[in-house]
Amino acid sequence: MADPSTYRPKPGEIPESPGVYRFRDPHGRVIYVGKAINLRSRLSSYFQNITALHPRTQQMVTTASSVEWTVVATEVESLALEYSWIKEYDPRFNVKYRDDKSYPYLAVTMGEEVPRVQVMRGAKRKGTRYFGPYSHAWAIRETVDLLLRVFPIRSCSPGVYKRAAQSGRPCLLGYIDKCAAPCVGRISVEDHRDLADDFCDFMAGNTGSAVSRLEAQMKAAAGELDFERAARLRDDLGALRKVVEKNAVVLGDDTDVDVFAMASDDLEASVQVFHVRGGRVRGQRGWVTERVEDLRPGELVERLLEQVYGDIAASPDAESSERAVPREIIVPTVPDNVAQIELWLSEIRGAKVRVRMAQRGDKRALAETVESNAKAALALHKTRRAGDLTARSHALADLQEHLGLSESPLRIECYDISHTQGTEQVGSMVVFEDGLPRKSEYRHFVVRGPDGTGARDDTEAMNEVLTRRFRRYLAEPAGSPTQEEVDGGAPLGLDGAAASVAVDETTVDGAARVTPSGPLDLSPGEAGAGAPKKRFAYPPNLVVVDGGAPQVAAAQSALDALGIVDVALVGLAKRLEEVWVPGEEFPLVLPRTSDGLFLLQRLRDEAHRFAITHHRKRRAKGMTRSALDSVPGLGPTRQSALLKAFGSVRAIRAASVAEIGQVPGIGPKMAATIAEALAPEADRRADVART
Repeated sequence: MADPSTYRPKPGEIPESPGVYRFRDPHGRVIYVGKAINLRSRLSSYFQNITALHPRTQQMVTTASSVEWTVVATEVESLALEYSWIKEYDPRFNVKYRDDKSYPYLAVTMGEEVPRVQVMRGAKRKGTRYFGPYSHAWAIRETVDLLLRVFPIRSCSPGVYKRAAQSGRPCLLGYIDKCAAPCVGRISVEDHRDLADDFCDFMAGNTGSAVSRLEAQMKAAAGELDFERAARLRDDLGALRKVVEKNAVVLGDDTDVDVFAMASDDLEASVQVFHVRGGRVRGQRGWVTERVEDLRPGELVERLLEQVYGDIAASPDAESSERAVPREIIVPTVPDNVAQIELWLSEIRGAKVRVRMAQRGDKRALAETVESNAKAALALHKTRRAGDLTARSHALADLQEHLGLSESPLRIECYDISHTQGTEQVGSMVVFEDGLPRKSEYRHFVVRGPDGTGARDDTEAMNEVLTRRFRRYLAEPAGSPTQEEVDGGAPLGLDGAAASVAVDETTVDGAARVTPSGPLDLSPGEAGAGAPKKRFAYPPNLVVVDGGAPQVAAAQSALDALGIVDVALVGLAKRLEEVWVPGEEFPLVLPRTSDGLFLLQRLRDEAHRFAITHHRKRRAKGMTRSALDSVPGLGPTRQSALLKAFGSVRAIRAASVAEIGQVPGIGPKMAATIAEALAPEADRRADVART
C-alpha cells in the first residue's frame, strides 16, 4: 500500500486549467481516469487527510504510485478525452456500467421503415446513425428539441406511433408542428426518410446548406409579404444557429492525424503529440529533451519525426503501419526537406502521407491545445528541477567548482538593463537564495547617468546600477544612512558630483515605493525614529550580469571603485550561453547538462523579465504625461478639476491667474504657480530680463 504523499505533486506544479488526469499503479497501468474544470483544485482533493476520503477513493490513491494530467481548452474537450481514455485503458477504479451506458448518444434509427431520433446508450446497433457522445442526456434532448422545429422527424416510441396510426390522431408533437406525423399520413414514408437524411446530414457537420436554404426561404417569404411564414422561418434559423454553437464539430469521424507541438528554450525542448484516430484523441505522448545540438526548429521537428516513426518502421511487433502512421501529420514548423520526409513516411504507411502546419479551423485549434500541453510540460519540468533540493545543491556545487569559488554561492544577484533606443533606461536586480528566487529582495533602478539624461550605453548603465547598489551595501551594515541621505540630498553621481540618481524601488506585487530625492526609504513605523530600513545590507556571494565581456568589465570597474573584493562576478552571454569571468580572454563553457548553467539561465531570464516589465510601465506612463504634471504640488484631483473647467491645457495657459483661481480647490497661490509653470518660454525670458 503506497503513501499518497510520496507522489503528491506540489500545488504550484498543477495548472488551474481544465483537463484530464490519470492515476497509475507501480507497474504503469492506468487505474483511474478523471476530468476536471480546474486540475489543481480537483487533484488537491485526492491528497487531503486519507480518513476523509470515500473508502473506494482511499483504495485508489493507496494503490496508485503516480499521477499525470493533460491540459485541454474546454470542459467539453476534457469529457471527450476522458471517454477515449476510459475506453482505451479500462481503468479498474472507474465506474463502469455493465452495458456501457456511461455516455449517451443522439441516435437516428435509419434501419427502421420510419426513422426515429432518440437518446441511446450501450452497444452500437446496425442501421443506426450515432452522434456524440454528449455529457448528459438532457443536452441531447435540448438539441433535438431545437432541431425538430426545422426537421420534424419522428421521436415517439413504437407504442405511441402504433396507437396514433390506429386512431388516426397524431400525438402532441404532431399538433405543435414538431413532428411531420407520418403516422397519420401527413407526410409520406419516403419524404419522412428524406427529412431524416437532412437531419443526419446537419448533425454530421454539413450545416451550411441547411442555414442557407432557410435564409433563402425567409427572404422569399418576406418578398411575397408573407410575414407570418418569414417570422417562423426566422425562428427556425435562430434554432439552427443555436445548435451549431452548442455542437461544434472539432474533427470529423474519419479524421486520422497526429498533431505535434513544441515549446523550447535555449537548453531544453518539450514535445507533445496527440494521436487522433476516427476524430477522437486515442493517445498522447510527451518528451522533454536537452538541446545538445544547435538545431533550428525545423531540424528539431525532423529529428522528432525520425525518432517517433522510425521506431514503428523498425519494430515488427508494432501495430499496423496504416494506423500507426496517419495520412496527415500536423507539425509546428515544416522541415526544409519535407518532401523527403513525406516520401519516407509514405513508404512506411503504404499510402500517401502529408506533413504540414495547421493554418486555420478545427485542426489549428487542436494544435493550439497540444501546444499548451507542451508549454505546461516544460514549465512543470523546470519547476520540478528548480524545486528539487538535490538539483539545487548540484547547481550550487557546479558553480562553486567551475568558477573556483571558496564557498557555495548561497546568495546570487543578477542584473539587467532595459531601454528603448536609450530612453526610459531601467536596471533590475533579482536575488536567488539557496537556488530559489527571493522576490521580496528584487529591486528596480532608474538609470539617470552623470548628467541626469541617461547613460550613454549599457555598460555605463550597468556601472551605475552596481555602484549604487554596493554603495548602499557599504552604508547600511552599521544601520545608519549616508550623510547626504540624512540631509535629504541625492547620493553622489558616478563622477563624485551630486546627481539625481534615486533608486526606483518596486515590489514584486507592483506597488511602487519611490523616494523623490534619494534612495532612502523608511517604513511608516521607523520614519519617526529615523532608523533606515535595511534593503541592501546583505552582500551576495556571486553577481551575475546579463551580457558578455564589456558588461562584465563595467561591473568589475564599479566594484573596484568601491573596494569590493569579496564578491565573485560573472556574465552570461545569451547567444552561446557563455560564462565570462573578469580578466579572462576567453569565456568559460559549462556543460549543457550542467545544473549550474541551468541556474544561471533562470537568473538571467528572471532579471530580463523583471527589467522589461518595469521599463514598459515607465514607457507607457511617459507617453501619457501632461504639461500639468510639471506643476509643483498639483495632484491628479486638481488637474482633473482644471481640465473639466477649461477643457484643455491650451485654454488653461491662456487664462489669467484670477480665472484659474476660480476653479474649486485652486487657491490664489496655486493659481499663480500654475500660470507661471505654463507660461510660454519667451514670456518667462522676458520677465527675467525685466527683473
